[in-house]
Amino acid sequence: MANIKSAKKRILVNRTKTERNKAIKSKVKTSIKKVDAAITANDKGVATAALAEAISTIDKATTKGVYHKNTSSRKISRLTKAVNAIQ
Repeated sequence: MANIKSAKKRILVNRTKTERNKAIKSKVKTSIKKVDAAITANDKGVATAALAEAISTIDKATTKGVYHKNTSSRKISRLTKAVNAIQ
């Protein structure tokens, strides 16, 4: 355990940021699962709506620094390709 005041503060700040990042990543995963479920059900309308929400969630995570911009672009691209492949 840290004895210096600034080190104690860093521990608290890191814990807070870790919890925040974990919550944001969880939201992204949930939105991706909703898109995947709609794709599996072959429901293009629901998949498109879920895709728009997922893109918004992923972009918000990127602006907050949780994901690198290339990671978010890759996730969005793969989801969009999957939705567009629905007949």
